[in-house]
Amino acid sequence: MTERPRVSARISAISESATLAVDAKAKAMKAEGRPVIGFGAGEPDFPTPDYIVDAAVEAAREPRFHRYTPAGGLPELKKAIAEKTARDSGYQVEPSQILVTNGGKQAIYEAFAAMLDPGDEVIVVAPYWTTYPESIKLAGGVPVYVTTDETTGYLASVEQLEAARTERTKVLVFVSPNNPTGAIYPREQVRAIGQWALEKGLWVLTDEIYQHLVYGDAEFSSIPVEVPELADRTVIVSGVAKTYAMTGWRVGWIIGPKDVVKAAGNLQSHATSNVANVSQAAALAAVSGDLSAVDAMRASFDRRRKTIVRMLNEIDGVLCPEPQGAFYAYPSVKGVLGKEIRGRRPGTSAELAELILEEAEVAVVPGEAFGTPGYVRMSYALGDEDLVEGVSRVQKLLAEAK
Repeated sequence: MTERPRVSARISAISESATLAVDAKAKAMKAEGRPVIGFGAGEPDFPTPDYIVDAAVEAAREPRFHRYTPAGGLPELKKAIAEKTARDSGYQVEPSQILVTNGGKQAIYEAFAAMLDPGDEVIVVAPYWTTYPESIKLAGGVPVYVTTDETTGYLASVEQLEAARTERTKVLVFVSPNNPTGAIYPREQVRAIGQWALEKGLWVLTDEIYQHLVYGDAEFSSIPVEVPELADRTVIVSGVAKTYAMTGWRVGWIIGPKDVVKAAGNLQSHATSNVANVSQAAALAAVSGDLSAVDAMRASFDRRRKTIVRMLNEIDGVLCPEPQGAFYAYPSVKGVLGKEIRGRRPGTSAELAELILEEAEVAVVPGEAFGTPGYVRMSYALGDEDLVEGVSRVQKLLAEAK
């Protein structure tokens, strides 16, 4: 009798999240007593603001939250998300166009599952967040990559997108501010890409989770606001994790056409039912409140952003464009690869990241995880002292390259 595989081919093909894997390894080394500084996970180092925590404590005492609630989200939270979207983006939606999910990752997978049939192609701009391709493939779609680099500020042009389009293309993934690069598309370029998608009959999935983490003169602009005619084929995914330092609370959402949101909601009703009610109550307090706590965090991120870019650019062979949003630096390390460092000669950014972790006790994520070898991602969502110490260790190690 032929033995059949123990794990399905569909699930076996999924790669572990590289960012979480790096973070786990760094934490394991810390547990062993090693002074590891982690630049891996995209997680603010601030606690969740007190008023949000207080709302969760109060909700935990409410008997109605001890029971099932609507699978698609608390009505009062969906209403608040609609009001927040109008306030912060200028985009008018109804609560029936919103699905509350267990974090942004569930939002992304369920959106793709609702939109894609087997073989449908999805254009993904690289560098990309590691979860997009895996969610696309799990939903039966085929990711098609458009690669950008530091010479264009990691921005894709309409011409590049058109070159990747085929008769099978259904969706464009559009992310601004971007993870891992921190790049932000100028308003006119957002409008041009949206107009192109409209003319070609494409859908757009736009990830707006870093909407409020924008620095300097850069501006956030939402693609269905810039091209209103595209709204009926646009799905927005977002959540409270990054803006409000709530990564562990696991609350995200989908905003889109009612038929797609209903289909994704049907899937969620069988997969997980409602998001934890205490977390939803916390999210309600977050999106209903002002942005003063967010402003304070953003000011710290901005200071750290300037520091990490300056320090990385002081390293021979490293080139780090200044990120305009999110909380990541994405330097090119191509000028270091192939050089000897402490008896080793790393030929890839993955090998270099491993060497940096072992020799400098600093955790970074290699560009291979984001579809562009030759780079590393470093989150600057960590304390100022740790940031300076961590980059100083990298400076000292790479100064030995010869």
